[in-house]
Amino acid sequence: MAQARPVALVTGASAGIGKELARVLAADHDLILTARREAELKAVAANLSPANCHIIPADLANPAAPQTLYQAVQSAGLVVDVLVNNAGFGDLGPFAEADLGRALRMIQVNVVALTELTGLFLPGMRQRGRGRILNVGSVAGFQPGPFMAVYYATKAYVNSFSEALWSELQGSGVTVTCLAPGRTESEFASKAGFDLRAGGGSVASARMVAEEGIRAMKRGKRMVVTGFWNRVLLFAERFVPRGTVINAVRRTQQTRRF
Repeated sequence: MAQARPVALVTGASAGIGKELARVLAADHDLILTARREAELKAVAANLSPANCHIIPADLANPAAPQTLYQAVQSAGLVVDVLVNNAGFGDLGPFAEADLGRALRMIQVNVVALTELTGLFLPGMRQRGRGRILNVGSVAGFQPGPFMAVYYATKAYVNSFSEALWSELQGSGVTVTCLAPGRTESEFASKAGFDLRAGGGSVASARMVAEEGIRAMKRGKRMVVTGFWNRVLLFAERFVPRGTVINAVRRTQQTRRF
């Protein structure tokens, strides 16, 4: 039997931007929701009417998880029309003092799992001649980030990977969009170990970020940087020496940590 509505798979759907992306998509998609916390996923799904929600718990820090998730989707007979690679986390502190295992898990979730899930679901989209991929990058991916070196580097990968795929897939019926938010209300900051509001500046709502991202995805845009001031700052960085930018990021992170 054909699917009544297109299906969107959202990773990291239990909280923050991922939860809001699911809420926005629920208006015209059925959903596959995945994250580590099954109870939170069920709570999210309970408020996503009229979407039909399928819950598949997965810890993407486990190298086996992307393939297991893909097989679970196949076994359920679901065709993924929209892939939202949102899962990710960060950590604040000097790399020399970091928990190396946590840093490697960050790379596994933010980079490896995102790449593998894209590689697993993209061939089917190309074969069908339709599909959309939304990768959640970050404004952090546009410059190095002292005291969050690994996180900034992972988001640089996501931004670059997404833009390259956008180009490769021109004319295929499949689009790739990178959503690059700045500071956003979510669990991210507390789990990374800093005060989201330290150092001043605006903080966006997760709902606003999600709505901007979905609008851009539906239009097939290559990249969307959320927030007017984030766009202004990124534009201004083009005219500032790289070392000055890095030092500015360093000072910002130090005010959050020390």
